[in-house]
Amino acid sequence: MIDEHESSYVPQAGARRTGQLIVVGLDGSNTSWDAFSWAVGQAARTRGSLIAVFVTPIGEPTAGMAAPYAHAAAEETRELVGAELEHEARQRADESGIELNFVHEHGDAVEALTKVACAAHADLVVVGRSMKRRHHVMGSLGRRLVSRADAPVIVVVP
Repeated sequence: MIDEHESSYVPQAGARRTGQLIVVGLDGSNTSWDAFSWAVGQAARTRGSLIAVFVTPIGEPTAGMAAPYAHAAAEETRELVGAELEHEARQRADESGIELNFVHEHGDAVEALTKVACAAHADLVVVGRSMKRRHHVMGSLGRRLVSRADAPVIVVVP
């Protein structure tokens, strides 16, 4: 079931697609850049386009603790990271002649990627393999996306 909150991605009215529309998760990690590179190649092969999705969590990292949390500073940092990722992604996509939309979502990564993919009627969702040990036990982003079966998912393994 898709979260009822609107996605910040709004497809362009009347836009005609010729190739695959690929949604790719991008968080700045090496594996997410590997996934982005694979998605750029796939978009080039199919004369498609990309939507890069950067997701930041909503919750406070110190929730439930007595430690103070600077909301404004944390949000400013997230916005700066998002702007840097967008700049780098646009450069890489431009070098390959690929059309790119960049979306910054807040919340759970699976929910955000699914919302954007459904709103855009994406043909494919691409993410990088998690390198965090706890994800091999608790379930990675890729595994959680695949289990939803809302769209075909490619997990790029470096």
